Amino acid sequence: MQPDMNQLMQAVAKAQQDMAKAQQELTTATVEGQAGGGAVRVTCTGDFQFKSIKIKPEAIDAGDPGMLEDLLLTAVNDAANKAKEVGARKMQAIMPPGMGF
Repeated sequence: MQPDMNQLMQAVAKAQQDMAKAQQELTTATVEGQAGGGAVRVTCTGDFQFKSIKIKPEAIDAGDPGMLEDLLLTAVNDAANKAKEVGARKMQAIMPPGMGF
């Protein structure tokens, strides 16, 4: 039995609409990464547009700039990983049953 081409085309069109909607939602979804118990916080959107970096004064040590660099790197990676998770959840929600993302 051959699949109904009309139904297949409708399913493809719906998947494209759902994908476009999910991509739009990712541009407004925000996540926050942090390091040093919140001494450094980085905010970015689900499509990896970094919006802000907040640094508490106690994280700034002029004698040890490497520590702040490490905190910033950790916070950025934390935010990026959270953004990836948000994107994966959105994509998984629109995938047909049995199709992994």
